[in-house]
Amino acid sequence: MHNSGLIQGLFLCGFMVLILGLLVMDLGVFEKKDKIVSFKRALCTTFIWIVLAAVFGLVLRFAGEQMHGIEDKQSLTEIVNQYHGHALAQKVEAADYEKALDAYRKQSTLEYFTGYLIEYSLSIDNIFVMILIFSSFAVPQEYYKRVLMWGILGAMAMRFIFIFAAGALVAKYEWILAVFGIFLIYSAIKMFVQRNKKDDVNPQNNPVVKFFSKIFPVTNEIRDHSFVRKINGRRVITPLLLCLIVIEFTDVLFAVDSIPAIFSVTKDPYIVFFSNIFAILGLRSLFFLVSSIIRMFRFLKVGLSFLLLFIGVKMIIECEPINIDIPIVASLLIIIGILLISILASVLIPEKPHNNSPTIK
Repeated sequence: MHNSGLIQGLFLCGFMVLILGLLVMDLGVFEKKDKIVSFKRALCTTFIWIVLAAVFGLVLRFAGEQMHGIEDKQSLTEIVNQYHGHALAQKVEAADYEKALDAYRKQSTLEYFTGYLIEYSLSIDNIFVMILIFSSFAVPQEYYKRVLMWGILGAMAMRFIFIFAAGALVAKYEWILAVFGIFLIYSAIKMFVQRNKKDDVNPQNNPVVKFFSKIFPVTNEIRDHSFVRKINGRRVITPLLLCLIVIEFTDVLFAVDSIPAIFSVTKDPYIVFFSNIFAILGLRSLFFLVSSIIRMFRFLKVGLSFLLLFIGVKMIIECEPINIDIPIVASLLIIIGILLISILASVLIPEKPHNNSPTIK
């Protein structure tokens, strides 16, 4: 494995160059002007990002060993024992290199798509909060995409640190997965109990806003898409920057749920990172899509609470001393089933008419 570290580093660097190139094309070439994103454009862009995520999944399916610089049966066995379950480890031990490599590629691809689906699904709940944040700061819709652009870049940097730090801890202390599982069960119960609670975002009471307002001069006026501008010869922070900071802080809190959830699928920090990044890349277009059809997801929080509950239980029972492995295919089908049921319930079960119902503008 003398070249594995170099190959692994080149794979990660190549991935980051690809992602940054896609972002430059999306944010710098096709989206120069400030304008409201239509439902049609949001749907088209969302589809494109999903296709790109699927294409990367095919890369893992046919060349997944390059992710860790696997060169032979020994290096493959070491990676499988370090990051994957006992079932795959037994397959790899019993098969020749070619068959073992094919089994590893299939497993890695399934883990990637399952992690991507988990992150993408949980992102929808984060979108509800982001809509409220934009509304509370009175941000004009034509500036949403600029704030989200920088929000995506910040989220990518923070996820990189968070995921690989968590991956190192999981590799050294496997019992942390059980702690993650308990936390996710708590989050699931909390989400279910508070599913009908009206979310509220008040900038004046937000501790992040208070902190930055004490350090830097702030203006309440939004004239253009600037985050900082000069007024009477001094630089002041605009509400757009405060909005961005609150969104970034909210994403950190959101990642506390979503990243441990993906570690229930795989212990490989690279797969967790890749699935996270592609879900984040599609978050901006998904935001505009969901904000247009937000009422279709009224049972979403119920579905997501059951999703988190399943993942939390899975993490606990797969740890010592229980050691019950749920196959990745079964996990993927259960997750898809939960999401489909919540969406179908939202569409098929009519909402009861009631007065003074909260709305999101």
